Amino acid sequence: MLPSHLSRNEAELEIIKAIAAGGGDRPVLMLNLNRYKPDTGFPGGGLHHDYIAGLEAFLPAVGGAILWRHPVFGQAVGEQPLDEILAAWYPSHQAFLDLAGAPGAEKNYRLRTECVAYAVIHRCPGDQAPFRP
Repeated sequence: MLPSHLSRNEAELEIIKAIAAGGGDRPVLMLNLNRYKPDTGFPGGGLHHDYIAGLEAFLPAVGGAILWRHPVFGQAVGEQPLDEILAAWYPSHQAFLDLAGAPGAEKNYRLRTECVAYAVIHRCPGDQAPFRP
């Protein structure tokens, strides 16, 4: 059972499952907006290091990869204090769903619970080049 600050949006999960089950499954980019607990060693130390290293190690089991990660310096508009934005790419919506059963997932989900104070994950097209003005 995930803590409330990391719980899944069930309505969105049903959309992901429908896409995965249909004939039009396609790559997907999950944009993770994370705020870490103060004692986790962000950036790059302690629990944060273990969490990211574990994520990088088990994402390939489903064909996924971390494309990039960036620290957040502040918010020019609005109030959503974050520490890091992480872009995780999956070859399909089904691969995203399969992540929970991948080798290393249980340990990494435990580390995520210990490390992440707040998270929102946005589902974005994973088969398009990033927008460039």
